Amino acid sequence: MAGRFEPGTSRTTVRGGHTRVPAGIPRQARGGRTRRWTPPWPLDLGLVLGPLRRGPADPTFRTTPDGSVWRATRTPAGPGTLRVAVRDGDVEAEAWGPGAEWLLEQLPAFLGALDDPSPFVPRHRLVAHAQHRRPGLRLTCTGLVMESLIPSVLEQKVTTDEAYRAWRLLVRGHGEPAPGPDERLHVMPEPRVWALIPSWEWHRAGVDNKRASTILRAVRVAGRLEEAAAMEPEQAMARLELIPGIGPWTSAETIQRSNGAPDAVTIGDLHLPRIVGYALAGERNTDDEAMLKLLEPYAGQRHRAARLILLSGRTPPRREPKMRRVDIGAW
Repeated sequence: MAGRFEPGTSRTTVRGGHTRVPAGIPRQARGGRTRRWTPPWPLDLGLVLGPLRRGPADPTFRTTPDGSVWRATRTPAGPGTLRVAVRDGDVEAEAWGPGAEWLLEQLPAFLGALDDPSPFVPRHRLVAHAQHRRPGLRLTCTGLVMESLIPSVLEQKVTTDEAYRAWRLLVRGHGEPAPGPDERLHVMPEPRVWALIPSWEWHRAGVDNKRASTILRAVRVAGRLEEAAAMEPEQAMARLELIPGIGPWTSAETIQRSNGAPDAVTIGDLHLPRIVGYALAGERNTDDEAMLKLLEPYAGQRHRAARLILLSGRTPPRREPKMRRVDIGAW
């Protein structure tokens, strides 16, 4: 585990939205549409885009030795692949597929340009150190709801490894190869395809009927849910929570990514209250109510504060077994 102010990667820092991006030399363009953009802050691709990665084998997300981050997604204009890299402070982006133009138009927001961290004032030494060590932290705003909602539903009440496996199997098995030169990337299925996945495929991926049914209800009204990306975070979360099976935990995890909501703190998490309580007050048995009280000084920026706490790597010593993994696909 990382030390108290150690910026290295641990299980907790990864959960805080950090993925390693090799410091290589980006390759030349490969025939896609291109855009160059200069952010007015020290951009850290691993911090900004880390929350979008669903495990090291995510078929929609890759980092490559040349320092690039690749992402395949389904935009309003259709499937698209985006490659971004930073060279001498400039962002070089390249995109392929029907969604290429949309992805390049959204590039600044995607890399955190809509996020304003200036109102955030650290109230704890640990948070101040974490912010100092992560100057490139900005909250991404993808403008896409379903791509974050579905994997968040898959993560309900299971281990992260189980959720990542389910996402990987379902996207590879029912999605489509991503446009562009990277043959390993896949675009997640469109709503109609999600609705047609047979029950045994959900079972094989380890997804129980409750989570599968929630996803099926969501994809039936995918168009209405995508509208939440243009709403204020509170309204957006309320829109998502109209779907049975989607509660505050899932809606917050989604809106954090789709809307870049700095105050959408995750409620109902198994570990986050204890991590926050231990980091800020030395308490290892903190519940949601106590966590929210500890985060009151960060009102309006509670999600940012929670991310910095996770990125600090400060976690309570483990005194109980890990959550048991259950593979229903083996039944």
